[in-house]
Amino acid sequence: MSDSEGKKKVAVFDIDGTVYRWSLFLELVEELVEHGIFPKEAREAYEAEHTDWLNRQGDYQTYLGKVIEMFGKYLKGVPFADAERASRVVIAEKKDRVYRYTRDLIQKLKGEGYFMLAISHSPSFIARDFGETAGFDKVYGFFYETGPNDAFTGGVVDEDVIRNKASVLQRAIRKEGLTLEGSVGVGDTETDIPMLEMVETPIAFNPNRALYEHAKKRGWKIVVERKDVVYDV
Repeated sequence: MSDSEGKKKVAVFDIDGTVYRWSLFLELVEELVEHGIFPKEAREAYEAEHTDWLNRQGDYQTYLGKVIEMFGKYLKGVPFADAERASRVVIAEKKDRVYRYTRDLIQKLKGEGYFMLAISHSPSFIARDFGETAGFDKVYGFFYETGPNDAFTGGVVDEDVIRNKASVLQRAIRKEGLTLEGSVGVGDTETDIPMLEMVETPIAFNPNRALYEHAKKRGWKIVVERKDVVYDV
């Protein structure tokens, strides 16, 4: 008997920039500021990096890094219910802002009986809420610790594990009883490479330069969606 017999095939996706057309994390931080849960100083602290990126005078990672810094600074002491409420506003307003290619691929694979798995570096509560609307069976994200008063402590549970998407995929395979036989993976940046190396059919979707170069060397499928056109590279 094959080890894979009776086990579901897995399809694993990154979310931000791969399914969702922007970043759930960045949307969440903006909503936290809009609702007064984070002070306006949080936004002011990353405005310069945001403007530099928009003007192509700075890079996205610098901008994202500054937002992450502000998120860590102001999250401690925030009630979980407040953050979750902001998350639900984002999902309610923007859940349909997805790429057609990955939306249709999710529906196709789900119809074929795949176990649909998403791994995100956004907070788990917003990644989970989005994932449910997008058709995923299980979603992993950064799990921010809360204390006895149900407010955030500022700590992250199993941070090293969640940063390595291959480790998360391995955990899901064991926990859910899945097989990598016939598996599919979709990602858009170099942080997805360890995950994509594990699957039988890796797809680099709208890849950044680092993932694009790696995918070309490995002979992986590269797909770009631009406006109303989807094409292979």
